[in-house]
Amino acid sequence: MSPQPANSNPVDQLRARFADAIVRAYPEQFDDPSTVDPLIAPAKNPEHGDFQSNAAMGLAKRVKRKPIDVAKAIIEHAEIGDIAEPLSEASIAGPGFINVRLRSDALAAMLEAIDTPALGIPAPNTPETVVVDLCGVNLAKQMHVGHLRATVVGDAIARTLEALGHTVVRQNHVGDWGLPIAMVTDALMREAAAGTVSLDDLTLDTLDALYRRAQADCKADTRGLDAARTRCVGWDHPKALAELETQVEFAQQRLAQAKSTLVRLQSGDAEVVAVWQRIYDVTMAACLDTCRRLHATVTAEATAGESTYRDELAGVVDDLVSRGVAKEDDGALIVENADEKNKPFEPTLIRKSDGGFLYATTDLAGIRRRVQTLGADRAAYAVDARQALHFKQVFASAHKAGYTSKPDGTRARLQHAAFGMVLGEDGRPFKTRSGENVRLASLIDEAVDRATALVEERSADLAEADRKRVAEAVAIAAVKYADLSSERSKDYVFSFDRMVSFQGNTGPYLLYALTRIKSMFKKAGLADPTVEPESAPSTETPAGPFAIEAPEEKTLALLLLDYAPMLAGVGESLEPHRTCQYLYDLAGAFSRFYERCPVLKAEGATRDSRLRLASLTARTLRHGLDTLGIGAVDRM
Repeated sequence: MSPQPANSNPVDQLRARFADAIVRAYPEQFDDPSTVDPLIAPAKNPEHGDFQSNAAMGLAKRVKRKPIDVAKAIIEHAEIGDIAEPLSEASIAGPGFINVRLRSDALAAMLEAIDTPALGIPAPNTPETVVVDLCGVNLAKQMHVGHLRATVVGDAIARTLEALGHTVVRQNHVGDWGLPIAMVTDALMREAAAGTVSLDDLTLDTLDALYRRAQADCKADTRGLDAARTRCVGWDHPKALAELETQVEFAQQRLAQAKSTLVRLQSGDAEVVAVWQRIYDVTMAACLDTCRRLHATVTAEATAGESTYRDELAGVVDDLVSRGVAKEDDGALIVENADEKNKPFEPTLIRKSDGGFLYATTDLAGIRRRVQTLGADRAAYAVDARQALHFKQVFASAHKAGYTSKPDGTRARLQHAAFGMVLGEDGRPFKTRSGENVRLASLIDEAVDRATALVEERSADLAEADRKRVAEAVAIAAVKYADLSSERSKDYVFSFDRMVSFQGNTGPYLLYALTRIKSMFKKAGLADPTVEPESAPSTETPAGPFAIEAPEEKTLALLLLDYAPMLAGVGESLEPHRTCQYLYDLAGAFSRFYERCPVLKAEGATRDSRLRLASLTARTLRHGLDTLGIGAVDRM
């Protein structure tokens, strides 16, 4: 009978066995295997084994012996015969690396353990409630390429945590309050009264243009005027001076009107609130439509804009002052911060000297609500890396204020899932030729146009409706994967030509790899392995035990066993690019397996085993793509 492993993760099993061996070899140094790290890693040279323990070198200094002697002592006490080939002095490489080769039957048993709908992903010992801050659009403004990262990175983080068994609460923190919104609201009210804009036919394009104009109208060039007045006595350009004075006077009037509108909005004036609500509805309708197109789960119910905190800000400030957490500083209120080593750093400004609140005030109220009301054990913020100092300050102040304290005495974790900028191929921030931000909807349309041309070239036999559907899926996969496969914290270069390619580390390549497996099963008259059994057609499914013999089978098997540990790591680090790299490696390993290990031409037990490997690969690819928010297709 094949051995039944304690779990399906060979690294965990080897770590436990080698830790126990080290404790038994050197009991005077250790008394608890859980405190020992045997440094298990994939073997650098697959010809020598599958894994290796690198513990002997570090341990040698502690016990004052040669690393090779320490390695021999570990081997003598290592009990791994049920999962690996026997160890001997020949297993030791270099100064003391211990190479391990798994037994084929043990590897097969591990695959059996993960060949379930859960794919070896265990239920969490302590399920968490995690709030994920994502998207974060602003009222009256088109989503641009910067919102792509906040949306798809945040959604991938949320999907990964859900796949790991945690409860996820998405929060779309919309910029829908404050003076900038009052500016556009005031401008829209004027335009509507003059009959130049219809509230009923309002579009986001109209609002976007109005927002820009309102911002410009309220910006007084006081520095230019001061310079003109003081540069020299008897300046001989009275017309230019008059124009500057007129501009400043006009801007000051517009700003005063906007501030008055803000007061009316904050006090609940029905006329102003109705116009603001219209701006909100038009903006969010476009935002949610774009998110749906991106296959990102961002809903109206998950939206909590700055306006939802407006009645909490004064209470937050009063609470911080009454408990001595905040203090006055030159008329303003601040919270002093210190890092984990109690080293002070920049304080958090929570109220200006004129009594105005800030983004930090709203974010503190947000943390309090997310932990105390929504029950967050953890809060992750998918926000631009340029906000790193802001979140460092807010997180420290929230901890100091006790807003992250849980009823059981633990403290909620706060993580800034910072992301870099999207750059053009010139290495500068990705802009249009006129220097404006690239609209996200336009970017998606361009990707779809390019994908359509490729699909028509490769799959001319597809019906037109199918070509459109496949082109949309390929385009979205291309755009999202290009973003997610880049290391989150770094900038990346946006290239349409590279991202829509069916070759290399791209979204379309992974979709093609999955459809290739699905096509193989269809050709064999077997059920689609990625479809749940209750909804699959009544066709034959592969059965029989796994038999791992060829090197390509072993490579594929080891990768499949690493899926659950990899995903758990992504759940901690919040780095979706690691999922992307895994899926690319898995697709490549399957391609080599498919080329060198005939599947449908094989017979008997070999055929069944290879079909099960292919089925498990397809389901793992599909699951991984799902965690990235990339939908699959049946044909390409």
